[in-house]
Amino acid sequence: MSWLSLYEPKKVTAHEAVQVLKSGYRIFVTGNCSVPQVVMEAVNERAPQLENLKLIQVLTVGKADYVKPELVPHIRVNSLFISENVRDAVNDGRADFTPVFLSEIPDLFKSGRLPIDVALIQVTPPDKNGYCSYGVEVGVTKTAAESAKIVIAEVNRNMPRTLGDSFIHVSKIDYVVEVDYPLPEVQMAVSSPEQEAIAEHLAALIPDGATLQMGIGGIPDAVLKKLVNHRHLGVHTELFSDGVVELVERGVITNERKTFHPGKIVAGFVLGTKRLYDFIDDNPIVELHPTEYVNDPFNIARNDKMVSINSAIQVDLTGQVCADSIGTRFYSGVGGQVDFVRGAARSRGGMPIIAMPSTARGGTVSRIVPILDPGAGVVTTRNDVHFIATEYGVADLYGRSIRERVKLLIDIAHPDFRAELAEAAEHYYHIPRFFVPELRKTTESS
Repeated sequence: MSWLSLYEPKKVTAHEAVQVLKSGYRIFVTGNCSVPQVVMEAVNERAPQLENLKLIQVLTVGKADYVKPELVPHIRVNSLFISENVRDAVNDGRADFTPVFLSEIPDLFKSGRLPIDVALIQVTPPDKNGYCSYGVEVGVTKTAAESAKIVIAEVNRNMPRTLGDSFIHVSKIDYVVEVDYPLPEVQMAVSSPEQEAIAEHLAALIPDGATLQMGIGGIPDAVLKKLVNHRHLGVHTELFSDGVVELVERGVITNERKTFHPGKIVAGFVLGTKRLYDFIDDNPIVELHPTEYVNDPFNIARNDKMVSINSAIQVDLTGQVCADSIGTRFYSGVGGQVDFVRGAARSRGGMPIIAMPSTARGGTVSRIVPILDPGAGVVTTRNDVHFIATEYGVADLYGRSIRERVKLLIDIAHPDFRAELAEAAEHYYHIPRFFVPELRKTTESS
């Protein structure tokens, strides 16, 4: 039987597809730049006719009309990583947040702890064998679709065909909604002077032949630009963006010295511009895999010289890293930070790095603090932390005592806050302030 005979009868409009939704259903929507926009508009129109729909998502790019207050009785979002478009809804109590390691999200679906009735996905048109590629987002989506009772797929001719463990056969799709619109684009960040200084420190740490994990944003983008003179780099990461394309074209990223999937860029999803989408389309050096594979710390550790670079909101003087909240206000999520910190720590020659500017709010508050703000979430524990970087340098905390950590972290804090931090260290941790010159002079004069 030809796959076309299976495919053609499944073609419907988005309005027709969402008629399958029933009150109480759990709906998974694929994320990042792969959100099925036409189908989601139809869901928003259908929702007022139903009650208690539960929409499960991770990070999504674009509009999120489904969290509008008027839809609360009809549809409620449960976000496993908070994106900007649902952040206010989560903190206002109109949406939920479930903290979970990115590597463990798929098992929530497979085990039935977080069951899925309907998966809303976006894929490429079928190939000659009837297989559609998940395109720019494989990570969480593939397992969600395989776990769902019903699969509704937008088939978009603009979706790049990515390789790896990234395909679904048309026989596994229940409803096909053909669309034709360009994918959203995420531009590379413009790095601040502080982020550029951090990038200089990190580039000096990264050895030739290293395998990299980094996301997108000012610091990762700045680091990539500083690596143009490196050699034989590889990539194993939950996501990558346009900066990787530049280094591949320059011959800096070759993946040839990787000890796990040599010759391949391995990721779960991508976020970037059309330049990136064109690069990954049917490109044999790029493999996208489900997140339970990419983010498995044991798989990460199979890469020698694995260097992970992740961000933080606050770090306390003992090395605890908050990366998901600002006090009691939820900001993002655990994501893959701990997966890669632990994987890089166990890699031969690996380096897990947490990088952040030393201050926030225009320099008025220190990100290195005596104790985390009340309600702040500890993402990376003081037991897991290795390197902390700011624009003032890099602190190697692994195997260091609390006394040693305090000194190292104050050394990379903004100078305006060092004396204050030293006083707090004496108060909270009974550590003398002698190592801060300004305070030493004051003590000696008295």
